[in-house]
Amino acid sequence: MNAPLEGAVIKQHVIDPEICIRCNTCEASCPINAITHDSRNYVVDVAICNWCNACIPPCPTGAIDNYRTMPKAVAYSLADQFGWDELPAELSRDQLAAAGVGAEAEAAVTPPAPVLPAAVSGESEFRSADWGSTIGPWSAAHPYVNLYGPKAPTTAKVVGNVRVTDAGYESDTHHVMLDFGGMPFPVLEGQSIGIVPPGVDESGKPHHARQYSIASPRNGERPGYNNVSLTVKRVLADHQGRPVRGVASNYVCDLQVGDTVQVIGPFGASFLMPNHPRSNIVMICTGTGSAPMRAMTEWRRRLRKSGKFEGGKLMLFFGARTKEELPYFGPLQSLPKDFIDIEFAFSRTPGAPKRYVQDALRERAADLAELLKDANTCFYVCGLKAMEEGVVLALRDIAEKAGLSWETVGAALKREGRLHLETY
Repeated sequence: MNAPLEGAVIKQHVIDPEICIRCNTCEASCPINAITHDSRNYVVDVAICNWCNACIPPCPTGAIDNYRTMPKAVAYSLADQFGWDELPAELSRDQLAAAGVGAEAEAAVTPPAPVLPAAVSGESEFRSADWGSTIGPWSAAHPYVNLYGPKAPTTAKVVGNVRVTDAGYESDTHHVMLDFGGMPFPVLEGQSIGIVPPGVDESGKPHHARQYSIASPRNGERPGYNNVSLTVKRVLADHQGRPVRGVASNYVCDLQVGDTVQVIGPFGASFLMPNHPRSNIVMICTGTGSAPMRAMTEWRRRLRKSGKFEGGKLMLFFGARTKEELPYFGPLQSLPKDFIDIEFAFSRTPGAPKRYVQDALRERAADLAELLKDANTCFYVCGLKAMEEGVVLALRDIAEKAGLSWETVGAALKREGRLHLETY
């Protein structure tokens, strides 16, 4: 049950539907599957939640950092929470008293201390999410978050929309550029923003914002301009392959130059690149997970051009079904080999064996082992959830075959903000 349930009162963990941007980080980081969602809301199951708090640090908006003092017998059910458009207020003392809860019982509610995930606490179960950092690297620049919320979004103008996967293929991914004009919108590589689609859903309610990683560096898609870019794939089927038309993705992909969009954010305070000029960055991604990797690469490229880059290694492991479905394939090919070390992995190339990013990692084990030994190395994983476990297991195997203790190396990566997992 929720909290140490001595007496009739619990401190129920709830998610604010007005702030939540449905990024799935809470559900992905919960080690006991206490968080679930429907088409509108992410919710916490009071019957499962044990207050480990593993879901709280990864939340980019703070939507999950909410609690309600509740009589145990009338705690909010999943059905209650799925129906919320906003958080209910705390029950008053009179309401608690009417439920048979006295003032002494209310004061006695105390959440238990957080516990470490199983894999970090020494138990044998391996969960890739347990190794992800919830803090940024020590040298990361200060991020600004939640400057614009759902109740007061800002407006951006579309200044570019270019398809970045080959035409004639199922995959349709766009590079969309947004300009904020004179409105302050400071961002860092690795952060994201929310786009609010116009109109209402089938129940007549306004659409929720959808989150997209920023694909441009901190000084803009065009240096000196107040703009950002996004990498958005048109969604025409769900994860089970059933036909579905993604509201936000199709809206964004169909935007025309000159259109305006409602934007909230920025979000994200941990998936940040190190500022240390000799730091190494290893980027592992699939599909539109390339967005933050493009932003980091471009920032490093600009640093190098300005003479501020001191030689940290840059590695990119980029997976897709085919090269025609891989965003930015052409521009990536033109980057100098002495600047970035790129490995492509294609899983559906006709006549070729399937090759995934974890396969590419294992093939470069010798190089990655040296980077795992180096405290200046940060690892970033972004893309489909299905690849996450394979990637972290590959890093573990590479470390152990090099004579390193994954318990030691992995714990250091997590503790020092050097392994970041952003999968969906």
